[in-house]
Amino acid sequence: MLVDGTPLLGHRTGVGRYTAALTEELASMPDIDVRAVAFTLRGWRALRSVLPHRLRARGLPASARLLRRSWLRAPFPPIELLAGPADVVHATNFVLPPSARARGVLTIHDLAFLDVPSELPEAERDLPELVRQSARRARVICTPTRAVAEVVMDRLDVPADKVTVTPLGVDPAWFAARPPGDQLRRRVGLPAEYLLFVGADGPRKGLTNLLAAHRSRPDLPPLVLAGPGGHAQLALEPNRVLRTGYMSDVDLRSVVAGARALVLPSRDEGFGLPVLEALACSVPVVCSDVPALREVSAGNAFHVPVGNLEALADALGKAMNAPKDPQTLAAWRGRAAEFTWHRCAEATVAAYRRAAG
Repeated sequence: MLVDGTPLLGHRTGVGRYTAALTEELASMPDIDVRAVAFTLRGWRALRSVLPHRLRARGLPASARLLRRSWLRAPFPPIELLAGPADVVHATNFVLPPSARARGVLTIHDLAFLDVPSELPEAERDLPELVRQSARRARVICTPTRAVAEVVMDRLDVPADKVTVTPLGVDPAWFAARPPGDQLRRRVGLPAEYLLFVGADGPRKGLTNLLAAHRSRPDLPPLVLAGPGGHAQLALEPNRVLRTGYMSDVDLRSVVAGARALVLPSRDEGFGLPVLEALACSVPVVCSDVPALREVSAGNAFHVPVGNLEALADALGKAMNAPKDPQTLAAWRGRAAEFTWHRCAEATVAAYRRAAG
């Protein structure tokens, strides 16, 4: 069994966290022999240091950009030439390498880039065609939600029996998270009260709308933007908007637990893990009214239409004053507790077995 471990390198956003949690669970399963490969030249040797115990790194250093260009033209080089033979290869990050004999499992986290390919970084403008090729090549396609599964079947013309839903999980540490202490508050510069956005920047995340909605309500507390990317392209108000940059998991859990509300105003999402993580911390959530977020939250969030600034500002005010009675908190935490990484791994292993035939 061969897993693409490239997302484990560098700062981990959503796909990196998914790959890390999945490989941790796979490493604990004695009947699964897992190896990992990284498609990179510079960080190739670092893969060994970030893999869970029992997982082995395989493969040769190779440029992901050159490999993608080659795979666009022809099914060469096969994965076996780079990482040795395997029964099944799992592409955790949208692109399934061609293979000589290995059966392919492909995770598609979302397909938002199909509608706005111009928003992709220049180095990833070939992603739509690579994903289409990967979907045709895969024996089984994993998606984090039923919402994404339906989009995959519709947009990529994939039969229903080829797609399986493998929901993501919430680390148990989120249920024990506590608000930040004085030392973390001083180090990050956190105000006494704050609203929180968690995630990488980019047009899909709706940060421009969030800033406009927040600006329209001076009575709201400051807004904290946590995540990689720096949000450099955004016009931020001094003393009203704070950006923290990338945060460690430990710090992030505390910052989420201390928020008056978490907001995720994305134009589209494949899963929306911050929603469940906030609910696990007993923090109210405001998020877009899009299929995946409705599916994941199951009525435990304030949903607003995409792009409706007035509704977003109003929902932020309501979320701050949402009652936190025991029944409500139990519902929030109970919904988050339904999602575990062990269940994600079990569903993924079932996909491997289906692919292997």
